[in-house]
Amino acid sequence: MDAALFSPISFGNVTLKNRVVMSPMCMYSSVTEDGKVSPFHFAHYESRAAGQAGLVMIEATSVLPEGRISPRDLGIWSDEHIKGLQQVNEGIHRHGAKSSIQLAHSGRKGILEEDIFSPSALPFKEDRKTPIEMSQEDIKRTITAFQEAAQRAKDAHFDIIELHGAHGYLINQFLSPLTNKRTDQYGGTRENRFLFLREIIKAVQTVWNGPTFVRISANEYHEDGNTFDDFVYFASEMKKLGIDLIDCSSGGVVPARPPVFPGYQLRYAEGIKHKAHIATGAVGMITSGLQAEEILQNNRADLIFVARAMLRNPYWAKAAADDLRVEIPSPVPYERGWK
Repeated sequence: MDAALFSPISFGNVTLKNRVVMSPMCMYSSVTEDGKVSPFHFAHYESRAAGQAGLVMIEATSVLPEGRISPRDLGIWSDEHIKGLQQVNEGIHRHGAKSSIQLAHSGRKGILEEDIFSPSALPFKEDRKTPIEMSQEDIKRTITAFQEAAQRAKDAHFDIIELHGAHGYLINQFLSPLTNKRTDQYGGTRENRFLFLREIIKAVQTVWNGPTFVRISANEYHEDGNTFDDFVYFASEMKKLGIDLIDCSSGGVVPARPPVFPGYQLRYAEGIKHKAHIATGAVGMITSGLQAEEILQNNRADLIFVARAMLRNPYWAKAAADDLRVEIPSPVPYERGWK
């Protein structure tokens, strides 16, 4: 039987040559504080495409300056960012991989000199800055920023957009009852807490007709947080809106130490896939081809997002193929050392 990990999969008009995804990971490596790509980014992302990942997703990229996690984050709040991102994509595409960008806003978790914003004026920790509670005007401005960022992502030739609704960042802050204490239409019930993300998705769709993924934190590790049924509801609503895949991570909304072990987040991808009837991505200590293959063969997820293991080895896909005893194409310059 052929390896599922190296079978193609299509989302709309985009076909990935295999199920290996370089997971988005913050690099904090913009040379200056203008959010532009650096030589590091060109080498970092192209090397994973040369290593035969089917999809290379670049790090959380901020839609507004105050939405950065750190001053060195990548940005997409200006047309001046487009050219550098185009060059990143040229490197990814020359190896037959597809590219994705994770559009993000850090909300209350930004560590910046500037003011930071959140649905409610609650700091992430006692020693962190208290965010400004967003006004209706702030909310509209941020939704527009996601829309404009999606247009720039299109102009930069990305194949897929992912919206970052996980790890305690702004979208996640609106979704969670732990961080959203609003009394207007954006707070209270889970339907209201979903409204901010709903409006972002609709705004993005006015300028973007390619595949769209959303990353969520499907466990908040707090008894008063969203339940798994809440996340199934959010995923079901996103499917109705045309979202193609839910990228299932966990944690980050409040300070917590989740139990970490191989595949520790897999149950969220599996549960949402079968209860919300939507494609999912699995992430979290997936380190070998055999482990990835089991996930796919047992229909527990549709894509394998590889994070730290791909930092250790840009050619993780080749190592996974060796695990599974299958051959995958090599970059022409590497043919002599590929077998």
